[in-house]
Amino acid sequence: MTRTFDPAKTQQDVYDDGMAVRREVLGAAHVDRANAGIDDFTQDFQELITRYAWGTIWTRPGLPRTTRSAITLTAMIANGYWEELAMHVRAALTNGMTRDEIKEVILQSAIYCSVPAANVAFKVAQGVFATLDEAGTD
Repeated sequence: MTRTFDPAKTQQDVYDDGMAVRREVLGAAHVDRANAGIDDFTQDFQELITRYAWGTIWTRPGLPRTTRSAITLTAMIANGYWEELAMHVRAALTNGMTRDEIKEVILQSAIYCSVPAANVAFKVAQGVFATLDEAGTD
């Protein structure tokens, strides 16, 4: 069994790695907006997601980012986290997923999460794609 935990890494190293991946996946503008909204109430949460979600999980070598994105899209659909889904549709494209692959993830989720959830997910993804098309980005 290969372990990926590095005991030599400090909590700051993990946070810094997480922030780097977070910026790569979500984009610097998104992360800057999120960080601009940090206050005493949300600071601990922002540090938690940067350190653990981005610095501990998204940095692991066991899955490619496209697979991590597919899993994340499915989790957002299954739980009805529509704003987060929109953000992760953009992230999935950044990570190298195609629009057709995102469509396939949503179709798969129709079977395992529910048709109504997939219906909303298609609308969310269409909105993201339209915004990107209008901006001339992808």
